[in-house]
Amino acid sequence: MAGTDRGDLTRTAILTLLGTVGPLSRTEIARELDLSSALVTQVTRELIGHGMLEELDLKPSRGGRPAQRLGLVGTAGRALGVKVTAERLVIVDVRLDGEVLGSWERPFDPSAAGALDDLADAMAATVAAVDQTPPILGVGVGVPGGVDDQAVGTVNAPTLGWQAMPVGERLRRRLDLPVLVENDVNALAAAERLYGTGRTHRDFLVLTIGRGVGAAIVAEGRVYRGARGGAGEFGHVPVDPSGPRCGCGTAGCLEAFVGAAGLVAAARARGLLADRAAAAGDLPGAVAELGRAAAAGDREALAVFAEAGAVLGRATAGLINVVDPEVVVVLGEGVAEWEFWRAEFDSAVRGRLLPGRRDIPIEVEGWDDTSWAQGAAALVLATPFDAAGAAGEQGRLVRARLIGATP
Repeated sequence: MAGTDRGDLTRTAILTLLGTVGPLSRTEIARELDLSSALVTQVTRELIGHGMLEELDLKPSRGGRPAQRLGLVGTAGRALGVKVTAERLVIVDVRLDGEVLGSWERPFDPSAAGALDDLADAMAATVAAVDQTPPILGVGVGVPGGVDDQAVGTVNAPTLGWQAMPVGERLRRRLDLPVLVENDVNALAAAERLYGTGRTHRDFLVLTIGRGVGAAIVAEGRVYRGARGGAGEFGHVPVDPSGPRCGCGTAGCLEAFVGAAGLVAAARARGLLADRAAAAGDLPGAVAELGRAAAAGDREALAVFAEAGAVLGRATAGLINVVDPEVVVVLGEGVAEWEFWRAEFDSAVRGRLLPGRRDIPIEVEGWDDTSWAQGAAALVLATPFDAAGAAGEQGRLVRARLIGATP
């Protein structure tokens, strides 16, 4: 399949559409994904040739020729995905059609001397535990930091205390499998293109709120990574030079206002969360407590979320004006309290958009602990259909495993 557009996820989008809604005709695929009939015919021919699609029964027609329906050969392959956090690993086993076959959590300390060995041990145990039918095509790793190249997988992640960590190299050596490593928000955008709202859009933004604040830019169906793989550091947009200090070392970043630590600091300044003072490191627990106070009608708690929503809305408007996406998708742990962000966010973002962009859809999707890891798995599931893309040599190995395993 050489000659595909760099990073193009169209082929995987077709597979995922069929895996999600069931068999469809070529005409229906073209309509659902807003693609030309000629492109759908070309791509589905390739996918049938590689044993990933099969022609099924004819769909009855109301007068015209019956349409041939296509179905997904879901057993063609599977991928493991792992999301690395400062406290744990979340691992999923995902089939080519997007079905999650299993999920696991493991405690994890990225600051430990043997952190990479611990990560490799956890993944090796998972590989040994899962069924090998369909075969494992590779392992995707999502990290909260910068990654030089998916296929190399050297990570710089200040929140994990990692500098030039050879994650990809170490896992490949231990697992003897293709391994792709990517910033977790970029990986989430790949999954959104395959499984979510982005399935029917080629230009969209993914914003994440939670412990940090991130963004991923999808343009022409491809995740934009930037010159060094670090595009999308939305949380470090300067908001106020006299504002609170951010974890990156500078003052007044967006994340310092609306990330979990910023919310907790603002709450404590208002006299809230006093009983959390001894457990300052439990940011998720503190934010959840703040959310419960807001739900109970506490005015100070509601004000914390409202102010954060306004700041996030202004920054988001600026990003939309620059990028001009079709739709914005908001995800992350922070959406659990979105009802308290929404009003001020909506007002701020709509009021600062250029006139022609004020009707842009902004969709807030539900969140699950496995969502990040599914994004990591999507890195692998996308590579068989991107012969010249960011996956490089690791993508070639994934394709070889898939083609070698299919009839």
